[in-house]
Amino acid sequence: RIVLQLHPTLAPYKLAILPLVKKEPLLALANKIYDDCVPFASCDFDQAGSIGKRYRRQDEIGTPACVTVDFQTLEDNAVTVRHRDTLQQYRIPIPQLLQ
Repeated sequence: RIVLQLHPTLAPYKLAILPLVKKEPLLALANKIYDDCVPFASCDFDQAGSIGKRYRRQDEIGTPACVTVDFQTLEDNAVTVRHRDTLQQYRIPIPQLLQ
């Protein structure tokens, strides 16, 4: 596993928004989250390839956190956040993500 462990303030992107699959309800919600986050932090939106490859790609460029929009998000309005260095994942409500 190749990881560019930049300090979060030096990372080119602070956050990556990753829809789990390229299906319309997830893409629309992921795009909305991306649009809401862009004014506050430099963000990347990636929908190409499997979720594991997208995580690896973000690790390689030093993105400190990835936000995954999955089918559970449509039910509970929460996303999964994965941290680059610890690989820990947890779910937080979307409004809390923007704080």
